Amino acid sequence: MSNASRRGLPVGVDLWRTEELLEAGLNSRAIAASVRSGALVRLRRGCYIRGTIWARQKPWVRSRQLIAAHAHGTLTTSAGGFVYSHTSGARLHGLFLWDVDDLVHVTQQTCPSRISHGKDVVAHTRVLDAGDVTFVDGLPCTSLERTVVDCCLMLSYRQSLVLMDHALRRGADVEKLRKMCSALTGRNGVVALRRAIEDSDSRSESPGETLSRELLHRLCIESPELQVVIWSVEGQHRLDFAWRDKKVALEFDGRVKYFDFQPTDEAIFAERQREKALMALGWTFIRVEWKHLFREQEFKMTVLQALKKQSAA
Repeated sequence: MSNASRRGLPVGVDLWRTEELLEAGLNSRAIAASVRSGALVRLRRGCYIRGTIWARQKPWVRSRQLIAAHAHGTLTTSAGGFVYSHTSGARLHGLFLWDVDDLVHVTQQTCPSRISHGKDVVAHTRVLDAGDVTFVDGLPCTSLERTVVDCCLMLSYRQSLVLMDHALRRGADVEKLRKMCSALTGRNGVVALRRAIEDSDSRSESPGETLSRELLHRLCIESPELQVVIWSVEGQHRLDFAWRDKKVALEFDGRVKYFDFQPTDEAIFAERQREKALMALGWTFIRVEWKHLFREQEFKMTVLQALKKQSAA
């Protein structure tokens, strides 16, 4: 057994192709044993990541890691010519995706053979203009607007709205999106794309806020204001949604899933203090979690009762 085999996995790197592990002194048996023990995680055929790194990654980081694994794994086997697109492009641009699988999407000019890509890859064929291609973290990727359009053509309306809200917040050109949409009349998915453009709101800060807004509209509940700033003795408080005339606020509690931070006890305490100060001024708070978005009748009754109570006060 070589020194590299006795030491275990190479140091200084966390992602390897099979040949890199073999060159470091691990044989096929050692690689298989490392996978069984959890020291290695096989991300796709011929590409592995250190198990401790994978274990502590957040879901959205893992999704991007699978794209990195594809890029690293095909470094010596692909002649290039493809760009990451659709939901993979969205992940590279850092856009919110809701309820979307982790398949890797690529776009290339020529139709791929059946064996040129793995089962974890979806290959699309089209000729991209120069303005439709950019680089993100060194990887070829469709532009922000091209990515949004391609995604919305294959996603549902609500999935598209989540993506569109965040894309506009990240600087996507809405007029360019409208122009691209107009050129796609008759295409499958263009209705969801058009609706998402017209119903989008860049003030939305999370998928949960987007879906809450969509649900309020679909249930025919009067529209609230978004990101409303209210002052109290505790200072400034920014509300996700507010019916200002009725002093009713709706807050979505789900940021931890989509943001790379965990609120501290101090931050939570300060938020509750501000909330108490607003309640002393007559405000009513409705707190919504993910589960409430799928209990629509319960959600509707909760909101309507709060609005009716405050209207009668």
